[in-house]
Formats: sequence, structure tokens, C-alpha cells
Amino acid sequence: MNIKRGYAAVASLAVLTLGLAACSSADSKNNEETKSSSSKSTGTLNGSGASSQVNAQQAWRDNFTKDSGVVVNYDPTGSGTGRDQFIAGKVAFAGSDSMLKPEEVKKATERCSGQEPLELPLYISPIAVAFNLDGVKSLNLSADVIAKIFDGKITKWNDKAIADLNKDAKLPDLAIIPVNRADKSGTTENFQQYLAAAAPGSWTHKPADVWPRTGTQSAEKTSGVVNLVKSTQGAVTYADASQVGELGTAAVEVSGEFLKYSPEAAAKIVDGSAPTKDASERRLTVDLKRDGSIKGAYPIVMVSYLIGCTEYKDAKDAANVKAYFSYVASKEGQEAASKAKGGNAPISDTLRGKVESALKQIKG
Repeated sequence: MNIKRGYAAVASLAVLTLGLAACSSADSKNNEETKSSSSKSTGTLNGSGASSQVNAQQAWRDNFTKDSGVVVNYDPTGSGTGRDQFIAGKVAFAGSDSMLKPEEVKKATERCSGQEPLELPLYISPIAVAFNLDGVKSLNLSADVIAKIFDGKITKWNDKAIADLNKDAKLPDLAIIPVNRADKSGTTENFQQYLAAAAPGSWTHKPADVWPRTGTQSAEKTSGVVNLVKSTQGAVTYADASQVGELGTAAVEVSGEFLKYSPEAAAKIVDGSAPTKDASERRLTVDLKRDGSIKGAYPIVMVSYLIGCTEYKDAKDAANVKAYFSYVASKEGQEAASKAKGGNAPISDTLRGKVESALKQIKG
């Protein structure tokens, strides 16, 4: 995809006068001059949402702005806040680590001039179970053990349940300090969905974007939980793998083996899962199969969505959203995010085709 030729042109169309029934030859000439002079638009596109996307969004914004001239602002407020701001019309698009709830779909449809919103899975990333233990960089942990750790039922790192899975590890007699997100978080919901699917006997809480237990150690946003774990011996958290840095991480049980996270392993679970029952040509939502039954597929995965409208009151927003989302979905965009510590698994060509079809429905 030639970004300079494609997206700059789309962005420039946003500043042209719309709705003319016909144009004189003189008007046409003037319009062509306008297009030429605005190849580097000074427009602004505002979004907010998932903090997990922050590294990827930085890469997307830098490249897109360089080639189109459109300044993209993305505030990593968290998935819940991003969806709220989008529905309220405060931003043109949102990033979310969890799908729109039925009531949010209804509100988003109202915001989008009565048209169903776009909900496009454009950021696929493993969620790491990350910990801070001196001298220990990797552990094997089953879903049952992970569930009991975060539910406060396994409280010491040298507990027999952990030791039996890690015969060669030097596990300290140290308290386990689980750290969860304090804010509304799609990462929280995705993590709980894994626990509920892979360890239903040990995790009985209903998955949601808020943590179900009180009195726990917590912090806001991905950076908050990661920094708290880095500064606390014995702490453990769940976080977008791209942001855990030098913390130790767990290999999780998949089909009788222990599998470390990787973008490639994360992508396999998406390709092996079905669309949700309410998915549509605009809402490409995925019902992830998280029970650890897909061989070679890392099951603690976050599919993060970009949410937008196909109709906007401002035609410039429509053109810029279409151009920006198109770049994000492109091979160049997906690779740029992965190289910029995004840690994401590039989407498949099949999914890219569905996204491109959805984006054709944006008017303006």
C-alpha cells in the first residue's frame, strides 16, 4: 500500500466542499488545485482507549502523520473510558481490549447517526503472566494454579502446586502478591475469560472489565501494574506482553505441554476461533477459544478493537478515520506496530480483507 499516495489523498478529500450536484469546468479546476495544495492536511483526528495499544498507536500515529499530514492524538485512558468517550462523541474513534456490550452497541449506533458502529480487531497480543522473583525468569503454570494464585488460594511461591510444575526452580518461601488493574480494563476481562474457560472449577467469578475481588494490590493502566510489580518482590500480574520488560513470565499449559507466549502463538488462537453470535460485516468480533485445547496456540490472548463510525457529522472525520484505520490494517501498519515494541501478532490476510470491506462503508 502506498501510504503517501493513498492516505494523504483520502485525508485531503476531507477538506473539499461536499454535496455539489454539478461542477463547472472552472470549479473542477479550482477543486484540483485545492487537492494539490492540501496533500499535507493539517487536520486532527482524536481517539482514546486501551492502554495496551500505546506502543502500537505511537508507531501508527507517527507513520500516518508523516505521510498524510493528519495529526492523530491517542490518549491511553483505558478501554472502558475510551468506549465511553467515543459513545459521548468526545473522540472520533476508540481502542478497546473488550468488545462493545449490547447496551453500548445501541448507544454507539445512536452516536453513529443510526448506523451500526465499526468494531475491528486490529491489535492481537498475548497477555503475559509476569512476576518479580530474584533468580527466576520463567515458570510453568497451569490454568488451575494461575486461577488459585489470583483468587488468593495459593499464597506462597514455594507452594507444592507450583513446585510440582517446576522441579528445577529455586522457589523462595515468599508471599505471593497478586496485582490487578484498578481501572476498567479490557485486559482484565480477557484474562478472566481465560481463567473461566481453562479453569472453571477454580475461577468462579464472572468475567468483567473490573476486578472481582476487593482488598487486593492494584494500579491503574498497564504501566501502573507493571511498575508496581517491578518494585515489589513476590508480586505477580497480568499485562500486555509488549510492556512487561525484564519481568519473569509464565509458560502456560496447552494440550498437555507448557507454551511460552509469542505473537505467532497468539495469532493461532484467533485463526482457530469463530466469530461471536452477534458479529456482522461491520462488527468483526471474535469468540476466542481460550481453554488451551488448540495445540500451539497461546490461550491468554487479547484481541483489541478499533471502534469508529461509518457516518460522522464532520466529513473530515469520516475521511480521516477511513484513512487511518486502512493504514493500521495494512501489512505495513501491522508490521510497524510489531517492530515498535507493540508485540502484536499481525492480522491474517483473510481478516484484512474483511476489515477492508467494512471500511468501504464509511461515507464521506
